[in-house]
Amino acid sequence: MPLSLQPPPCATLSASIRKGRWKTLAAGFSVTPLPAVNFSLRRSIPRILASASSSSSPASSSLEAGENNELNAVSAFSEIVPDTVVFDDFERFPPTAATVSSALLLGICGLPDTIFRNAVDMALADSSCAGLETTESRLSCFFNKAIVNVGGDLVKLVPGRVSTEVDARLAYDTNGIIRKVHDLLRLYNEIDVPHDRLLFKIPATWQGIEAARLLESEGIQTHMTFVYSFAQAAAASQAGASVIQIFVGRLRDWARNHSGDTEIESAIKSGEDPGLALVKRSYNYIHKYGYKSKLMAAAVRNKQDLFSLLGVDYVIAPLKVLQSLKDSPAIPDDEKYSFVRKLTPETATHYHFTNKELVKWDQLSLASSMGPASV
Repeated sequence: MPLSLQPPPCATLSASIRKGRWKTLAAGFSVTPLPAVNFSLRRSIPRILASASSSSSPASSSLEAGENNELNAVSAFSEIVPDTVVFDDFERFPPTAATVSSALLLGICGLPDTIFRNAVDMALADSSCAGLETTESRLSCFFNKAIVNVGGDLVKLVPGRVSTEVDARLAYDTNGIIRKVHDLLRLYNEIDVPHDRLLFKIPATWQGIEAARLLESEGIQTHMTFVYSFAQAAAASQAGASVIQIFVGRLRDWARNHSGDTEIESAIKSGEDPGLALVKRSYNYIHKYGYKSKLMAAAVRNKQDLFSLLGVDYVIAPLKVLQSLKDSPAIPDDEKYSFVRKLTPETATHYHFTNKELVKWDQLSLASSMGPASV
């Protein structure tokens, strides 16, 4: 009998991701699988409590006692979330929250001994997926099973919430997003994961924000991503999104090489970094008008970025920034930096917004709810 050699199941899924089956365009800019926000730090970094489900109160963030460094100091103001795809060092540095994404699955498939490999292999061996008629439907089924299995494992390892990426190809399909979230939630139900431990990460297009509004009305928590404009942030908060994530560094990078965006040009003319300005403006809007959303600043590139955003609910920082903070005394000799909370609910009440900025989100056109193109 002739033999047919097939690649290992994980290799097949990995190849599909690399070939771009899970790439798309969302909110007018190119979207590729992003580095997962998985919280396991190397030996040199102290344990960081940064649960996405906890209060934004400074008391909810803490580090190992006895260390007088900048990392301790800034953690008194915002929850600091390490940005890394290293996720096996849980015993020494317990994480408190996580994101499961296509990038994470790709990383798992590339590591022979990761603790999550079995979760992926079990999904790829699922007979209900293997019996589907088309290659696309089988791959979609395998992917959904794998991402939920890994998410279920993460829920057991972290006390906070686990955010699950929704296929970005659905960015302009409200009903498609809702169906996908319901499908993922059904799979989570099958492995007994409580709803309150889950977030669903959705692109902040107009359709994505509408999906978030409807999902939140069902009690399903949403995490809006690819937010590059105030209109998106305001719309997402009005829709009741649980978490709104702004990419500070990416917006800055885009602004260096493009012009014509009035929001960015206004920030630059006033001497502000456009990414930092958007976080501050969004924070003040959320707190001035009493929306429930938590704000997450991502793509933070250096310590100065972080110092400028003290008080924002969550800051996702790369390991090199965290290491630099850990290695620096809490009160630098030159007193270059002062650890003062820059964003507070009290100061937000005095922030002025124009009538144009206060337009209700469902009155915004699709174009006005997008960030700058090709970010």
